[in-house]
Amino acid sequence: MVAEIIDGKKLADELIAEVGAAVKAGGLHPALSTILVGSDPASESYIRSKMKACAKAGIVSDHHALPDSTTQQELLSLVKRLDVDPSVNGILVQLPLPKHIDENAVIAAISPEKDVDGYTAENLGRILYGDEHLPSCTPAGIIYLLEKSGVKIEGARAVVIGRSVQVGRPLAAMLLNRGATITICHSKTRDIAAETCRADILCVAVGKPGLVTGAMLKPGATVVDVGINRVDGKLVGDVDFASAKDIAGKITPVPGGVGPMTVAYLMKNTLKACEGQTREAVPA
Repeated sequence: MVAEIIDGKKLADELIAEVGAAVKAGGLHPALSTILVGSDPASESYIRSKMKACAKAGIVSDHHALPDSTTQQELLSLVKRLDVDPSVNGILVQLPLPKHIDENAVIAAISPEKDVDGYTAENLGRILYGDEHLPSCTPAGIIYLLEKSGVKIEGARAVVIGRSVQVGRPLAAMLLNRGATITICHSKTRDIAAETCRADILCVAVGKPGLVTGAMLKPGATVVDVGINRVDGKLVGDVDFASAKDIAGKITPVPGGVGPMTVAYLMKNTLKACEGQTREAVPA
């Protein structure tokens, strides 16, 4: 058996097209402001992909490139200025930030209504209540991939490896919202293979190349690889694709799997933020 490859690029293009159609039909002008501190090549690449997606979706993009020497106060001042600007619907601060800047303080300065990355405490907390208005983009993109690929989440045993605030924790909550039985594995889990081999759905997001092999999978499982690692000049995931593809039922590739969906869902969140702010601006 060879696993079905889940084409994240194709699904992302479809979602971006849907967003573009909704923007045009609604006569809306959503605007996204992105901020990058420093010149990390990976972060610069992510920003370029997001700006390209904005162009396809009919979203106005405004990028702010700041030097490594930017102070926390200078960054907070920019975020607060954008936050009160009615022409800006969404604010995205590209992570990671330089070590001298407190990421939590910067994220907290963004209003939940403009938090299109879904990282503020309020938007993360809303997921626990089943309110996924502006969810974290990567987890939301994963859910979209699963649902569009015909994966049954309700009643499934889902294992998430990774407990980050950006991916692992909100993803576990979103799977739980859809009726899955959840296990979260992390660096203190004693026997990860004992958990992964029982998973109907396995999502891996830790940044360790080849962490999961085919021998650790339940035959026919759906495997979602969130990892992005550079090994010998090539991008690889957290899952050993060569061995996993012969065991899994469905699997996402790296690159071309979850990554494009994260960008596509950012477009969807920016549209939703614009729609929400437009409704609020109309007198009752």
